[in-house]
Amino acid sequence: MLLPLCSVPSFTVLVRVPQVPTSQPTRLFSFMNPLAVEIWLYVLAAYVLVSFTLFVMARFSPYEWNNPHPCLADSDIVENQFSVSNSFWFITGTFLRQGSGLNPKATSTRIVGGIWWFFTLIIISSYTANLAAFLTVERMITPIENAAELAEQTEISYGTLEGGSTKTFFRDSKIGIYQKMWRFMESKRPSVFVDSYEEGIKRVLEGNYAFLMESTMLDYAVQRDCNLTQIGGLLDSKGYGIATPKGSPWRDKISLAILELQEKGTIQILYDKWWKNTGDVCNRDDKSKESKANALGVENIGGVFVVLLCGLALAIIVAVLEFCWNSRKNAQTDRQSLCSEMAEELRFAIRCHGSRQRPALKRTCSRCSPGTTYVPAALEMPHINGRTWYFHQDGHHHSHSPPAEAANPHTCCDPDEWDNVLVAEKHGL
Repeated sequence: MLLPLCSVPSFTVLVRVPQVPTSQPTRLFSFMNPLAVEIWLYVLAAYVLVSFTLFVMARFSPYEWNNPHPCLADSDIVENQFSVSNSFWFITGTFLRQGSGLNPKATSTRIVGGIWWFFTLIIISSYTANLAAFLTVERMITPIENAAELAEQTEISYGTLEGGSTKTFFRDSKIGIYQKMWRFMESKRPSVFVDSYEEGIKRVLEGNYAFLMESTMLDYAVQRDCNLTQIGGLLDSKGYGIATPKGSPWRDKISLAILELQEKGTIQILYDKWWKNTGDVCNRDDKSKESKANALGVENIGGVFVVLLCGLALAIIVAVLEFCWNSRKNAQTDRQSLCSEMAEELRFAIRCHGSRQRPALKRTCSRCSPGTTYVPAALEMPHINGRTWYFHQDGHHHSHSPPAEAANPHTCCDPDEWDNVLVAEKHGL
């Protein structure tokens, strides 16, 4: 047996390229086509993740808790605008480019908002651009896509070369679909059979006819006429070889020569030279490509999810630094350890009345006398009978000289550290 000169798929289907572009059929949820299913799922997951991240950061950031009544300087309640519902509403509003009326104040929450805005900019822009392509691009739809579809229809007739190997293949095939195709060709005899490849190609160009032929000849014809195309897969595979008499000494020599040509790629070079690199080859760069808009997948815009995760990681780091810095500052003011201050801040963050409000964390001056509130230096009390009046927190006034610490209020504590400042004006005493 002689080694095949080349192994080529044997049979395939030649049809005419459709001349009229046809729009894709529309569906009720066609608006979701611009993005792949996995992208929609990732966007939903990102929406939930960012919303909860914003909620948690806002609760633990000291800069997101504010006095809801600015006119009441000593309010016992502080409020956080980012409840669970408000966090989801903020993320929803920014995703739809509508805003929400909520503005982050802490650096960490602003980073979350900024990186989410960038994420939505890329996603919405990509969706809008691809949606326009889906709405405007028309496809050149081939009436049939493979041999199975060809066998199921009767509008387009099909046939083979009269007396060729392709006809023998369908006649002797034991495969059900090929037997069905053979029965159809037999019922249309002799109109579907042709005497030459040229006649078969001519009938294909006239329309409503598909020609079943060897793929080598089909490829040669398709390369030279842009109105022809191949559909479907390959029906069979055979090899071309050189016949020699039985027992011929040339058999092994020719087989070795063919093997050497295959290993060096010479056969493929010759195939490309005579099939594809001749002057009359059709330029199929535009026509061979389907005018089709493809859904954007992870390989197209997956990088924006990586950027989002990196931004959230940065925001978490900043939130931890904010928490530690605030705890350190308060620990120095209260003269207690950093660990105890952080524990107190954590308890303060999780202690709430409802979802948005919680008791304000009151701080006292550790250097002031426990029962006395002193008037700051900027506010001088009137001297009555040569005495300076000051008040204890129980409301009773006394006239004895203030302690040494009160002589200079700046050495006692800063104005921000006083619990209450009681100012009394006595007239006529």
